[in-house]
Amino acid sequence: MNLSNKATIVTGGASGIGLAIAERFVAEGARVMIADIDDARGAKAVASLSGPGEARFHQTNVAVRADVDSLVAAAIAAFGKIDVLVNNAGIVHAADFLDLAEADFDRVLGVNLKGSFLTGQAVARHMVERVKAGGEPGSIVNMSSVNAVFAIANQVPYSVSKGGINQLTKVMALGLATYAIRVNAIGPGSIMTDMLASVNNDPAAKNRILSRTPLGRIGQPAEIAAIAAFLASDEASYITGQTIYADGGRLPLNYVVPVKS
Repeated sequence: MNLSNKATIVTGGASGIGLAIAERFVAEGARVMIADIDDARGAKAVASLSGPGEARFHQTNVAVRADVDSLVAAAIAAFGKIDVLVNNAGIVHAADFLDLAEADFDRVLGVNLKGSFLTGQAVARHMVERVKAGGEPGSIVNMSSVNAVFAIANQVPYSVSKGGINQLTKVMALGLATYAIRVNAIGPGSIMTDMLASVNNDPAAKNRILSRTPLGRIGQPAEIAAIAAFLASDEASYITGQTIYADGGRLPLNYVVPVKS
């Protein structure tokens, strides 16, 4: 994908899909600033990565503008520029609609949607100034979900936030097209992260997931990282405002499929 020397920020990059993206980018030669709220995981993530690129860590709560400004400043100080932003930070909170607390709704929307807005806007402002000065345009990748299209009854704020990410991606793409800055999103289906790992010990839960997944398996974080690498690269130079769904065929399915024993 030729990401060599691409200065990159990956939010929520200390674990799960974010860590897989950081790993892929470093392997491709990118210089990656991992942003995460978890200091211990961030340090561990940086220590675990190796390749022709490099990784650093900056403690960040993406829902707080001051933290985002500090992150952007740290990335520019370390790398001299920002070529790529991957807005991956996200959280969930399970509660039925009638029971959901306002504070929990605000917390999830704050990280998942507002955080992507704040970080995207701050990085885009830097990218625009670079373009005006004759520099290369950058690329932004937001993390959506299949839950942007269909909903889970007890994942109210998560579903709402991911629907918002799809629209945020479109308006960002339109607003930044003048500067040739591309903005796209990835919509994962069921991916084997810490949040999903418990299904391995719950045959009924795993069966439910596989029954709605035509490819017959749970996806791996590295498969999402591969899409992020493509969208960030010049190979995707004419793609903007799109959400690419990597869901094993779940979205096209209007029935369940037999599960192999």
